[in-house]
Amino acid sequence: MPSRTCPRHGKQHPCSCAMGNLYRFVEPVLLFLLQRKGRAHGYELATEVRKHALTDAEIEVSALYRTLRQLEQNACVTSEWDVEGSGPARRLYELTPRGREHLDEWLTVLAHMSQSMSRFVREARSQNETISAKSETPRARPDASGIPIE
Repeated sequence: MPSRTCPRHGKQHPCSCAMGNLYRFVEPVLLFLLQRKGRAHGYELATEVRKHALTDAEIEVSALYRTLRQLEQNACVTSEWDVEGSGPARRLYELTPRGREHLDEWLTVLAHMSQSMSRFVREARSQNETISAKSETPRARPDASGIPIE
């Protein structure tokens, strides 16, 4: 993890906030939430996306709405204005059949990434353990003449 302390999570939480915002990972979470909820307002999605985020980085609301617009342009979601009830009109989003297919594509990609990341973490930890073990092994020190002393 980055060596600096995360202002949101403190020293005890290994977070990815300092690793950059991964906006593309908002897309599968939005698709998942719309599949689960059926229809939802953008505000509802913004609240829920934080609970299911695939990164610890803060998800900006503007990025969420940009992603929803892009999903709509790609025929993965539809939206309509909800004018019922009190208050201003709000967009109501719904997943399309193409959106379900796109979520399946994301699940395949994320499963592959998860396996690749797990493999990387295993190999990196193994390498770290090997290096740590070597550094803990006492080494022969040379005496004043330069000859190693066991």
